[in-house]
Amino acid sequence: MSITEGRVADAVRGSWVDSRAPASWRPYLRLARADRPIGSWLLLLPCWWSAALAAIAAHQPLPNLWHMVLFAIGAVAMRGAGCTYNDLVDRDIDGLVERTRSRPLPAGQVTPRQAKLFLIAQVVVGALVLLALANPFAWGIGIASLGIVAIYPFMKRITSWPQSVLGLAFSWGALMGWAAAFGRLDLPAYLLYAGSILWVIGYDTIYAHQDREDDAIVGVKSTALLFGTRTPLMLGLFYGGAVLFFAAALWLVGGSVIAVLGLLVFALHLAWQIARLDIEDPDLCLRLFQSNRDAGLILLAGLMAEAALRALV
Repeated sequence: MSITEGRVADAVRGSWVDSRAPASWRPYLRLARADRPIGSWLLLLPCWWSAALAAIAAHQPLPNLWHMVLFAIGAVAMRGAGCTYNDLVDRDIDGLVERTRSRPLPAGQVTPRQAKLFLIAQVVVGALVLLALANPFAWGIGIASLGIVAIYPFMKRITSWPQSVLGLAFSWGALMGWAAAFGRLDLPAYLLYAGSILWVIGYDTIYAHQDREDDAIVGVKSTALLFGTRTPLMLGLFYGGAVLFFAAALWLVGGSVIAVLGLLVFALHLAWQIARLDIEDPDLCLRLFQSNRDAGLILLAGLMAEAALRALV
């Protein structure tokens, strides 16, 4: 297969990568999942929540907009780097799974050496974003996340809870926004982080149900395989726990009815996901997983509205 051929089986059909990007760029953009921005959104949202929560605590009408922009750039770069690294580690497994065998590495669209160079370039962008925060404490917090990112691809080989490690990594932004604003970490940020971890475990369990049968064949583990038909019950526990942790964080910063209303609508969205879930329908699992972007934006809207209100009183 040439470098300009081959769409990825689980990619969005008709994306800008397929229709507008230069042909020679497409394998690299697919490697970074640029045709599937949902991952960048899910990495970014805890950063923005944390920045908004810090604004509430500081009685500021808006989060630091420069930080919000930097987090957006960093989320795209580091999500792409994480996907590239994950594909390098998993390229043999991906070649055995129907949904992933057409990814650039197992399909031969890029070589491992090319993928490693691309990985380095994305990490450099992430490092520049971190430096631009101009906060040594935030630099340390950001660098600390790399250890979790490094071990994540191996977790599916040794534990049925790889989603929990993904939660640790994808929720890191819940610490970063607060750290960048205050140069320290306080209990509200830790509570936000804990809630986000539970949220990630929930939505990634839904996502993992797409590969449940292939994973069992090739011998990798997931909470989807662990929970099976008990998935709705377990989602209720994880999503419910996430809402409680978020409520506690809001209480500590003095959140009013505005923030609580946003959290309530967020909770209703999560309940809707559980009610709609059919673990035997991979397409539905994908749609419900993707809907978490909207759930996260709902929570963000409540936090932003609370910050604006707080600054007026």
